[in-house]
Amino acid sequence: MTPTEKQGLASTTDGAQVHWRALGDTTRRPAVVLLHGGPGLPDYLGGIAPMVADLAPVYRYDQRGTGRSEWRGRHSLARHVEDLAELLDAWQLPEAVLIGHSYGTDLASRFCLRHPERVRAVLLLCGPFVGDWRTAERAERGRRMSPAQQQRLRELQELPQRTEEQEVELLILAWFPDHADPERGRRWAAEGARRRRPVNWAMNADLGREGRADPLDGHLAELRARLPARTEILGGVEDPRPVSALDSLALRLGVPLTRIEDAGHEPWLEQPEVVRAHLRRFVRDAIGG
Repeated sequence: MTPTEKQGLASTTDGAQVHWRALGDTTRRPAVVLLHGGPGLPDYLGGIAPMVADLAPVYRYDQRGTGRSEWRGRHSLARHVEDLAELLDAWQLPEAVLIGHSYGTDLASRFCLRHPERVRAVLLLCGPFVGDWRTAERAERGRRMSPAQQQRLRELQELPQRTEEQEVELLILAWFPDHADPERGRRWAAEGARRRRPVNWAMNADLGREGRADPLDGHLAELRARLPARTEILGGVEDPRPVSALDSLALRLGVPLTRIEDAGHEPWLEQPEVVRAHLRRFVRDAIGG
């Protein structure tokens, strides 16, 4: 039987309207909450939810200011953490299994720091990256892009305003190196550039500045103490963000890391069965303990 999907709007205490979806039997506990990346993108984890929705209900949402979640104003990491806490209240979930991707792993980690009692288990998918990982990422992206592509990306990034087609072109150039297979990567990047829109660049800038000013690196000892017993990291070996940074993080947090071969930053696209099997095992362990 295909799991049923519900959706709705939740109001936060500062007036934001957050759009959410739930797949599966929402009377069951505990539930899984998917945290998408960006920051500044709408939710894009609809392909992951059905992988585990028969095991536990799966909630996901557009972070404020993205997709169907209306918001005009400044963004902060603390406010995004409290959005998640207020959503758990709205969904009547005293605790949840968190699965974060990319920026969503940073959000999940900061939520564990603030509300550890509400996290049953956490899976960090392709992040968070700590230490000096950006140097290696820039070098790898440089190897995956031609000089002309790199120059065109810089030109588009420097434009004060972009047309629709220029925005799509920028996102394709920025995203196709995320994948192990460059041909399929270009196709996935083109699909994403039209679906994951509009990008909230102001949100991206706000949270980026705050993250650089107060990086997660400085909180790892506290995070290790507050993570739930069931915490794992999952990363694609071909992600341009170096998997060695995830190795270092796993060591510092004392949690297991699983490497997915022949997969990049969105491993469920390139290795869907491997990711599905891993997620199902993780969720079973989390809800059965």
